[in-house]
Amino acid sequence: MLDLSFLGWILIGGLAGWAGSKMIKGSSLGVFLNIVVGVIGGLVGGFVLNLLGFNVDEGGWIFSFFTALLGAVILLWLAGLVSKKQDA
Repeated sequence: MLDLSFLGWILIGGLAGWAGSKMIKGSSLGVFLNIVVGVIGGLVGGFVLNLLGFNVDEGGWIFSFFTALLGAVILLWLAGLVSKKQDA
């Protein structure tokens, strides 16, 4: 099982949240919220990859980053959809 320290999750989450905000247009949130989106994105990405049959527990730092990035992109995309519905 992958044992990342709290600091490791913050680092991976921050990078994944930042990268996700660059990929999804108009979703720049700032440093703190990028970290939050990245860490929550790690949970979302892990859930999605688990459903698809991937063994997320045996991945390393790079796999964890891409898992968090996948989840961050999903979260930012969904947030963009919700904000567009509220604007309409």
